Amino acid sequence: MTSSFVYAAARTPFGRFGGALAGVRPDDLAATALTGVLSKVPGLDPALIGDVVYGNANGAGEDNRNVARMAVLLSGLPVSIPGSTVNRLCGSSLDAVMTASRAVESGDATVTIAGGVESMTRAPWVMPKPERAFPAGDSSLVSTTLGWRLVNARMPKEWTVSLGECNELLADRLGIGRDRQDEFALRSHRLADAAWNSGHYDDLVVPVPGVDLTRDESIRANSTPDALASLRPAFRPQGSITAANASPLNDGAAALVIGSEAAADPIGAEPLARIAGRGIHALDPQDFGIAPVAAAEQALARAGITWADVAAVELNEAFAVQSIACLDSWKINPEIVNAWGGAIAIGHPLGASGARILGTLAQRLRSGGDRWGVAAICIGVGQGLAVVLENPAARS
Repeated sequence: MTSSFVYAAARTPFGRFGGALAGVRPDDLAATALTGVLSKVPGLDPALIGDVVYGNANGAGEDNRNVARMAVLLSGLPVSIPGSTVNRLCGSSLDAVMTASRAVESGDATVTIAGGVESMTRAPWVMPKPERAFPAGDSSLVSTTLGWRLVNARMPKEWTVSLGECNELLADRLGIGRDRQDEFALRSHRLADAAWNSGHYDDLVVPVPGVDLTRDESIRANSTPDALASLRPAFRPQGSITAANASPLNDGAAALVIGSEAAADPIGAEPLARIAGRGIHALDPQDFGIAPVAAAEQALARAGITWADVAAVELNEAFAVQSIACLDSWKINPEIVNAWGGAIAIGHPLGASGARILGTLAQRLRSGGDRWGVAAICIGVGQGLAVVLENPAARS
């Protein structure tokens, strides 16, 4: 077994629902991230790419027919390069990285590309086929943008409540109030805006052809406590979760070059980070928000380190309440978490978010000269993933 490394990372700006990227197909977004990350390693011969693995949570519309393979074909790469699409909902692209890294570590590939894509704007409506021909009644279209659809009647009702209600239940159970959630959300916007203004995303974000979008579209740099406090709860009349302290609906794509240590010469670059540990956890579907807690503990154990060694954390902010719950469980310094902003501000295009947080983590470790970092993400229907990265340049 060999080790796997992140050699490069790139992503598109994340557009808001119905925003600047609304006219761009998800397979085109996927191709943009793929060509963008390969532009970071111009010395790489594409023939060395053993596989392209992409995450995608929908797959019901223009992202159908294996969007990873579509990205390869649309990007102009040789048709000999294969592609595979995985679906673990919000964790899809982090799952893609884990799959690609295992291929490298086992020797099945020397270089792989891993990433993900989602256009929540362009997610189609669907309808089930009728049970019999020529039904006389009406039928309803169902949105595939987010959450449960066409639910199996055998599923317990507590498992199939909305994502928002799941997190209202979590807030009740853990006593995490709205003030704390709003404060966390404001921090996300403030840090994301500061990171963009400081140039931290200049080398990570690549433009989408034909679109005038130079930074993440959902960032609200001028948000205030009073503005957030004025918003109505989104899921319960007297609830604590609003449109401001939960991640928005977004469009975007992200990708990473994953390779072995021996791939440094043919890639023509030194690795950014080593993939040192992976973790996966599952629990009751309604408790999905805290699934990253155990997933991260697994990843740390497999890397042979503890939270005391970790200098940077990228936790996908699906909701402020679940992010706070994870941080409280880990008992870590919140200042090391999402220092360049999180999904509440940047956005959460489901299939792309895992690759985004891992690419950001690699850049944060390199920028700060820190050795160890953790990327973690919660996943609807009760799952969580985590990856530990090591900055090789900081070993001494």
